[in-house]
Amino acid sequence: MARNPAPQSATATRTRRRGPAPGTPRAPRLTRAEREEQILAIAEEVFAERGYQLTTMEDVADRAGITKPVIYDYFGSKEGLLSATIARAREQLRASTVSVWSAQPPGTPMEDFFRSGVRAFFDFIDQHESAFILIQQEGAFAASARNDLEGIRAQQSEVVAETLRRLERFDGVPRTLLSGYAEVVVGAAERVAVWRTRHPEISAAQATEVVMGGIWGGLGQFFAPTA
Repeated sequence: MARNPAPQSATATRTRRRGPAPGTPRAPRLTRAEREEQILAIAEEVFAERGYQLTTMEDVADRAGITKPVIYDYFGSKEGLLSATIARAREQLRASTVSVWSAQPPGTPMEDFFRSGVRAFFDFIDQHESAFILIQQEGAFAASARNDLEGIRAQQSEVVAETLRRLERFDGVPRTLLSGYAEVVVGAAERVAVWRTRHPEISAAQATEVVMGGIWGGLGQFFAPTA
């Protein structure tokens, strides 16, 4: 005759229970857009900490408190996750620069106007340190990801060039030349940002003046008093 199983203790029952205890409010369910933003923010941190090669999808999933298949459902692969992370940083950088320039009041001296955009770049770096670390690791990425990173520079150069084109003094300047100046600005700002990683005592304001001192002599010629 089969024996009836021994009754289980309340302690054992509690041990097997999953989910929050009775009466505990559940965390609100995230929308797809909110979940994607959460994953990308965490992926940016993990990629920056561990590097692309050593980061696994499990690392990101564990920190986000989700399962690995959820990340695959959103991004397809680790490379897809990296590309989306870079695209997010690119859009955030563009938005921060554009918003600062758009907020400048009419009549702002051109040197101050331009300085505000350079400062916005360094403020972004200070507020998104992990994104900048990620950008500096491009040598370890696949070719497609390196193209994504170059897209950040290209987009930022275009933002600078478009802003210059709207300024009256640049009406007669060839578009190609303005694009060249924009490349100089973006390149200088990025290299100074890298230099700051070795000199943490340099503030964003000081870094801005380093860039301005190096490039305004060239751009300032267009705003020199005319005879």
